[in-house]
Amino acid sequence: MTTRTLRRWFVVHKWTSLVCTLFLLIVCVTGLPLLFSEQIWDTFVGDDDPPYEVLPPRTPNASLDVIVEKARALYPGQIITNVDPDDDEPAVLVSMAPSWQALKDDDKYPDRNSSHWIKFDARTAKVLEQSRPETELKPPGTWTGLIMGICRRLHVSLFTYLPGRLFLGLMGGVFVASLISGTVLYGRFMKRLPFGSVRRDRASRLTWLDLHNLLGAATLVWATVVGFTGLVNELQTPLFGLWRVTDVRQILRPYADLPVPSQDHLSSVQAAFDTAAKAAPGNEVTGLSFPGASFGSPVHYVLWTRGATPLRARLFTPVLVDARTGELTGAYPMPWYLRFLEISRPLHFGDYGGMPLRILWALLDIVVIGVLVSGLVLWAGKRKMATDARLRALGYDLDDADDAVVPVLTAEAVR
Repeated sequence: MTTRTLRRWFVVHKWTSLVCTLFLLIVCVTGLPLLFSEQIWDTFVGDDDPPYEVLPPRTPNASLDVIVEKARALYPGQIITNVDPDDDEPAVLVSMAPSWQALKDDDKYPDRNSSHWIKFDARTAKVLEQSRPETELKPPGTWTGLIMGICRRLHVSLFTYLPGRLFLGLMGGVFVASLISGTVLYGRFMKRLPFGSVRRDRASRLTWLDLHNLLGAATLVWATVVGFTGLVNELQTPLFGLWRVTDVRQILRPYADLPVPSQDHLSSVQAAFDTAAKAAPGNEVTGLSFPGASFGSPVHYVLWTRGATPLRARLFTPVLVDARTGELTGAYPMPWYLRFLEISRPLHFGDYGGMPLRILWALLDIVVIGVLVSGLVLWAGKRKMATDARLRALGYDLDDADDAVVPVLTAEAVR
């Protein structure tokens, strides 16, 4: 490696690291509580739902049509927007709203919500819990909810919605560039030192450098995967938007101008679930949207199915069932870029291996915080030095003739 090449790699590593460090610290710190959000919520908030009724094993679930009719009876004049069976409990969540227009108005104000939900026991169709319809700004329910909400919005978008998502995606790309350039520099420098060496008997600057290099090398693969998948996840809004204006628009074109039928004259919801399960064999149906939903069809139930195995649990396939007749219109696997997006989610969040993997993700996250902090210390200690002086201080012997650069421990490096 020539002196000119080394200078370039060093400048790339320095500036890519400095540009993204502050935002990565925010993401890493807020990511820690989000890894254990379910456990935190259960510990500090708890579950106030009434206990499930004790029934004989293998008691069949009630028909979803019965649950839907009970929801309508509780709120006559309102519409049902979604029916979602719970993944972990014998429960069904029915979402309702005053009208589709009210939901469209809510989209203009992210903190405003006119919808509400009712939680039913899936076996007995009894109401377990329900939220209160809200039409004004909603105050946070608990300090735990407020803190977790702040962490989530900081982690995902810095409170700026789509611009924040795209900006953090860009920072994820810059972070990956800093990892690549750091690997090149570390590989050249460590040729004359045993891997993992930390020179505690030298200047404190070298101790910080060795710790920075060691921690960075130890977390390199994990940090690259999480950084890249974070970038991909931040692109979900434009990627889903692309899907809607291409494939979805083409599929729904024949129905785009049809009026939304009254919900009093729709076909069976339970039958739609059964039809979707047959249309996507090997998948489980996770939810249903009624005709008229945003980005949906004016005359179709949109049912979401996903793989039933852990490896396929993030791969979703939407199914369209004509809500007027109950007939299957078709199942439409997502395009490759959305499937890639869904596969990247468990790699980023570490939520496919249970608590042991979450703990490992948290430990690696803390180590990356150490890498970021040590990098700031190194930069702050020598921020006014020229590039060549920095390289010599780090143990490189520069040849002005642009011959190969050989990393050595110079007198300046060990002082």
